[in-house]
Amino acid sequence: MVELKTLNLKVGYGIEGDINADSISPRQVLIVRHEDILNLSIKPGELRENIVVTGIEFDNFIPGSLLTFESGAAIRLTFHCEPCKRIAHLVKSLKSIQGKRGILGVVIKSGKIQVNSNFQVQAHKFPVLSENPYQRFLNFMSKIPSGKVVTYKQIIKGMGVDNSYLRAIPTYLKKTSAADYPLHRILDSKGYLITYVNQQKNKLEIEGVKVLSDTNLVSNLNKNFVDIKDYLWEDNTIYLR
Repeated sequence: MVELKTLNLKVGYGIEGDINADSISPRQVLIVRHEDILNLSIKPGELRENIVVTGIEFDNFIPGSLLTFESGAAIRLTFHCEPCKRIAHLVKSLKSIQGKRGILGVVIKSGKIQVNSNFQVQAHKFPVLSENPYQRFLNFMSKIPSGKVVTYKQIIKGMGVDNSYLRAIPTYLKKTSAADYPLHRILDSKGYLITYVNQQKNKLEIEGVKVLSDTNLVSNLNKNFVDIKDYLWEDNTIYLR
């Protein structure tokens, strides 16, 4: 059973009108099990969740499960929502809510759900996304096709992390093998080539991406960039399967 107001779930997007709705994000929806927050004396809504469900066995409420509602709407559970300082005042310690903060998910079938909507849960229906942000970075990178590019901001969305992780991207790039992952397809948020990848310009041009030159007359520097609108990779199906 679900306890919530009427929500319009849109496949490959999230909840209509919700701030976290995004086609490439694995955290479009946050679902909390009522039994978990009841034991912690937390009221529905206090964890900023979208949906509260009751009646799911703890062993079935896990990443990789599929929730299907009577309207036909369906959600794939991706990974646990990490406890953060914003909810610290609700618990004795963040450790006490580890694994009970709720599970994030993506909408894989559209439909409306409302208070007392019935649903079914099927465990182990999808691959489990790693709880480790770096592993999700690698997973996202592996999906970028030849001839396309992504920006730092897209990577953050695709990993399902806060914007503060922008500072971590250079570290991720330095410890990732360019032979195993297409790091050359990453641009900064304005479309400029980055300094962490050798031969990036050549690698992009081999794949058919046109690299342009921006000459700064003041500093007498040339900066290479890509017209994002022509080559940006956008795929709202990456977490639907």
